[in-house]
Amino acid sequence: MYLAVILLLMLVLPLGSVVAEVHWNADANLVFLIGKWFVFWGVGLRLLMASLKQIINPAFTAETIFGVTDHKAQSLVQEIGFGNLSIGMLGMLSLFAPQWTVPAAIIGCLFFGLAGLKHLLERARNRSRTIAMASDLWLFFVLAFYLSAAFFQNSR
Repeated sequence: MYLAVILLLMLVLPLGSVVAEVHWNADANLVFLIGKWFVFWGVGLRLLMASLKQIINPAFTAETIFGVTDHKAQSLVQEIGFGNLSIGMLGMLSLFAPQWTVPAAIIGCLFFGLAGLKHLLERARNRSRTIAMASDLWLFFVLAFYLSAAFFQNSR
């Protein structure tokens, strides 16, 4: 189930949204659409869903992703969930306030890049952590592409 949700939020839904919007508006700026939809689905909805899971059921993240069974870790996971909730809301709201897309992409790119690197450097990774690592690095590269293209377009 975890893999299916990640694939939907990080690949299928954002790419489907980009394709649909290009179909409706052939003159649409592809770079803008990549930023818009990957920020909304990948940063916004993914982190919003993760935050709710972390806040409501912190044991899942502690045990499944990080392999930590100590009950004391759950309060830390909940606090991480509050941060994820904040970033996720910015990503979600960027759909309604397009001027927030670049700031949300910057925060998301930094967050997912660092999280992906942390997972990559861990020698022992379980399946869930490997999925998290791959999806984090994927979104980092997509957002880095978007930000590079957006800044290049604006600097002309």
